[in-house]
Amino acid sequence: MPRIDREAGPATAVAAAPAALALLLGRPRAAAALGVLALAVAAFFRDPDRTPDHRPVPVDDVLSPADGKVMYAGPGQVGVAPEGEWQQVSIFLSAFDVHVNRAPYGGRVTEVVRRPGQWLAAYRHESAHLNERSDITVEREVGDELRRVHFRQIVGLMARRVVTRVAVGDELGTGQRVGLMKFGSRMDVFVPPQCDLLVSAGDRVVAGETVIARWTRPARVRS
Repeated sequence: MPRIDREAGPATAVAAAPAALALLLGRPRAAAALGVLALAVAAFFRDPDRTPDHRPVPVDDVLSPADGKVMYAGPGQVGVAPEGEWQQVSIFLSAFDVHVNRAPYGGRVTEVVRRPGQWLAAYRHESAHLNERSDITVEREVGDELRRVHFRQIVGLMARRVVTRVAVGDELGTGQRVGLMKFGSRMDVFVPPQCDLLVSAGDRVVAGETVIARWTRPARVRS
């Protein structure tokens, strides 16, 4: 059985309250039926182990940061991607997906910016810049090349809170847990043009498992 993230406590307690009340009123069948809701809420916060928890990831691989469906894969979209040249992968998480997020690429965290906003449906284009979100940038030296990857946690219509558990200066491994989003949301990953995108719109991806992009030219090693 997968572990349950600590954020599950308050939400599960609220969901379990009706079942507890029914039990106190002597209605065991109703309590059992209502208890399913509490189990469903707890299951939302499940946190299964993935490959990076057991072995290192190849240095050229960029992994999916979330379970879900690829909504977009291509050049950075105007008004969505950070300034500069980027390629973009956008992933939609339904309420049934694992919502624990992982770093798509390892390195030193150089920026974490929390931005307040709206709660539009996460599959809408404008949600990327209007919704509440958390932007994270990591940098990593590989040979004589400085690699930079930017990723973004975005809340959706149901998800009303982003939990980000990294700070500037942290050293992350590729696929390391970085936080979660509650109840349906979106994640965007931005990689430089030196990467090949390996997923397309409509693909299902798994956090910490699916390689979504890869550096095509290995960095030169300093002599």
